[in-house]
Amino acid sequence: MKNVFLLFLAYLIFYPISAAKAQRILDQYIGEGLENNLVLKERTIDLQRSLLALKDAKSFFLPSLDFGASYTLASGGRTIDFPIGDLLNPVYSTLNQLTGSNSFPQLENVSEQFLPDNFYDARFRASMPIVNTDLIFQRQIREKQVLLSELELKIYQANLIQDIKLAYYNFCTAHTAIEVILSSKGLVEQNLRDNKSLLENGKGLPSAVLRAESEVENINALAIEAESKKRNAAHYLNFLLNKPMDAIVIFEEQAAGLSRLAELMGEDELGRRPEVLQILAAENIQETAIKAGKNYWVPKVNTFADFGSQGFDWAFDRQSRYAIFGFNLSTPVFQGGRNRNQIQRSELVLKAVQNQKALLNSKLSLDLQLTKNEVRTNQAALRSTEKKLESSAAYFRLVDRGFREGANSLIEFIDARNQFTQASIQKNISTYNLLKSLAVLERQLTSETY
Repeated sequence: MKNVFLLFLAYLIFYPISAAKAQRILDQYIGEGLENNLVLKERTIDLQRSLLALKDAKSFFLPSLDFGASYTLASGGRTIDFPIGDLLNPVYSTLNQLTGSNSFPQLENVSEQFLPDNFYDARFRASMPIVNTDLIFQRQIREKQVLLSELELKIYQANLIQDIKLAYYNFCTAHTAIEVILSSKGLVEQNLRDNKSLLENGKGLPSAVLRAESEVENINALAIEAESKKRNAAHYLNFLLNKPMDAIVIFEEQAAGLSRLAELMGEDELGRRPEVLQILAAENIQETAIKAGKNYWVPKVNTFADFGSQGFDWAFDRQSRYAIFGFNLSTPVFQGGRNRNQIQRSELVLKAVQNQKALLNSKLSLDLQLTKNEVRTNQAALRSTEKKLESSAAYFRLVDRGFREGANSLIEFIDARNQFTQASIQKNISTYNLLKSLAVLERQLTSETY
C-alpha cells in the first residue's frame, strides 16, 4: 500500500511540472478546426460572395461592349404612296415627243409599306457611365459589406477557438479525474486485500471486508462516470474539428495556459473587437445609403457608340454600314415622394443600428467584468483546493501509517482516503475551470487583428 500511495503522491506532485511544455496538441486541434470546420467553410464562402459582389460594383465603372442583331419579315400594315408615275409620266411623254425617241420610259406609282420586309440590323454598342452617383455609393456599400463578411468570419473563428478550448479542457478534466480515480482505486483494492488477509488469519472482521468492497465499487462508479464525460467531450471536440466521432483525442497538460492570466486580467480594450467593428460598419453602410438617397437629383450621364450595318436582302456595303455616337442624360423630376421615403427609411434603420451599438457596448463591458469576476473566483478556488490537497495528503499519510500500525480504524482510513481523492479531483477540476474561464476572457478580448 505504501508503494501505491507513493506513486499516487508522485503523480500529484509532478502533475503541474509538465505544464511548462508548449500546448502543441491544443494548438494543433485549433488549426484543424480553423481549416476543417463546416460552418467556418460556409462563412468563407459568404466572404467570397461578398468579394465577387464588390467586383461587380467596380465593373460598372468600366466600358461595356454588347452585340445585338435583329431581322424582320413583314407583310401588310400601313403604307405610304408615292405617285411618282402621275408626276413624271406627262413630263416624260412630252420629252419623248420633243426628242422623237423613247428615252424616257413610263413609271408606275410606288406604294411602300412601313414595316420593313427582309430587313436586318446588326451592331456593336459601346457604352460607359460618365456621371452616376448611384454607382459610387453602391461601390462604397459593397466595400463595407465585404468588411462585414470578414468580421463575421473573424467572430466565428474566435467563437470556434473558444469552443475547441472548452471542449478540450472538459476532455482533460475527465482524463485527469480518471487518472486520480484509478490511482485511488489501487489504494482501496490494496485495502480490500489487506482486510481479506486479516479476516482469513482471524484478525479481521467481515464488516471491514464488506466496507472495503463497497469502496471499490464506489471507485468503479466514479471511474465509469468520468469515462462517460471524457467520451462525450471527445465526441464534441471531434464534431468541432469535422472529424469522425470516434477519432482518438490526445491528452496533453494544459496548465501552461495559466501563464497569460495576469496579461489578460490587465486588458480592458473592447474598441477593436470584431463585434464592435461590425456594428460600426453597419452604421457606415446606412450613412452611405442616406447620402445616396439625398443625391437622387444628381443627373446621370452616359455615353454610347453604335457600329453596325442594316439593309434589305442581307446587303452589306458602304450604304448599309453606319456609326452613331451620343450621350444619354436622365434626372428625376417627380416620382411621387419615393426618394424622400427611402431617405426616411434609411434614417430609421440608422437609428436602430445606433441603438444596437449602444446596447452592444454595454453588453460587452458587462460580459468582460463578469468573466473577470469568474476568473478571480476560479483563481481563489484553485488556491483553496491546492491547500486542501496538501493538508489532505498529509492527513492521509498519518492515518495510513496509523492504520497499518493499528492505531487508526478502517473508518478513519476510508475517510482520509476519500478526502484525499476528492481533494485531488477538485484540484484538477479547479485548474481546468480556471483555464476555461481564461479561454472565455481571451474571447472577450479578441481583436480584429487575431
